[in-house]
Amino acid sequence: MKQETQTRLRNLRQLMQSDGCEALMIFSPANLRYLAGYSGEAAYALITQDQLHLITDYRFITQAEEECAGWHCYCRDREAETLGQVVQKLLLPYGVRQAAFEAAEVSVQSWTQIAQDSAGIQWTAAPLWTEQLRRRKDASELALIRRCAAIADQALAETLPLLRPGISEAEFALELDFRMRRLGAEALSFETITGFGERSALPHSIPSERRLREGDLIVLDFGASVGGYRSDMTRTYIAGEPDARQQAMYNAVTQAQQAALAVIRDGISAREADLTARAVLAEHGFADQAGSSLGHGVGLRLHEQPIMTPKCEEILRSGYVVTIEPGVYLPGFGGVRLEDDVLITDHGYVLLTHSPQPFRLT
Repeated sequence: MKQETQTRLRNLRQLMQSDGCEALMIFSPANLRYLAGYSGEAAYALITQDQLHLITDYRFITQAEEECAGWHCYCRDREAETLGQVVQKLLLPYGVRQAAFEAAEVSVQSWTQIAQDSAGIQWTAAPLWTEQLRRRKDASELALIRRCAAIADQALAETLPLLRPGISEAEFALELDFRMRRLGAEALSFETITGFGERSALPHSIPSERRLREGDLIVLDFGASVGGYRSDMTRTYIAGEPDARQQAMYNAVTQAQQAALAVIRDGISAREADLTARAVLAEHGFADQAGSSLGHGVGLRLHEQPIMTPKCEEILRSGYVVTIEPGVYLPGFGGVRLEDDVLITDHGYVLLTHSPQPFRLT
């Protein structure tokens, strides 16, 4: 078992012990990857103070045994035993009578059956222990996120020359996706977002057949995934020369992002960071057209905590990786968003995404 995995499990067990939890049942694929290194499907984990069980079936048992060093991998016969019966078999003989489960990661229907079939165990909903640990990235996680960001940076540099009047949103997204995969992305971080002209005002615009025209605002939001980790970057361009309104939007968002980056550090609240950027947008007259949050954590999931809104009082800590992405959206006209991934440090931040931010396409 890798050292970082041992550390993660030790930290989780400490949280479990402090809350009197004898066992924890994991459903989240992201948490399975974080705690066990498992990258497959159809798996569940049981963690006690001295046992590690990963439950899957014949389709993934070989993969589980290869990936999950130090874990007991149980191959469930889905025709002969329910998941709840397996849980009961693995926990009751060792005296476990009280356990917690990831309530947000399982349907009510599925959990009702599991609880019924694991009679003898008293279940409670678990706090978000693993998600709490995942906020702060270790060296191996940072290496993967940096790799994701580097792939996205290079893919954009290779694809940007295609961004000329006549190309469609869907065509450009396909070219960008292809280059990310060719450069080593195991998957896309999420479905690439492209918005031309008035469609750039849609924060999550699905690529369409809308073709680029002279004078259009262009919003591109995309990322690569490696080892389960992700990057997330947005760039905004103008096809040709901007008019006064477009330039004002871009200037406001650029200054808002820079203002947020100037205050980001260990110890600042997410709320303060968000309000710093929001104040700049308000000064430029875009208070009512700003996005709902400054950014979010990113890692094994695209949107992780903290979500940096005006109401989020969470204190940002060294080791967090977050996006800084102020935006302005004018329905029917267009939008501007700039987004970078940053690693928070004791005294500031380290930029993980490095693509230049020219407004005008050359």
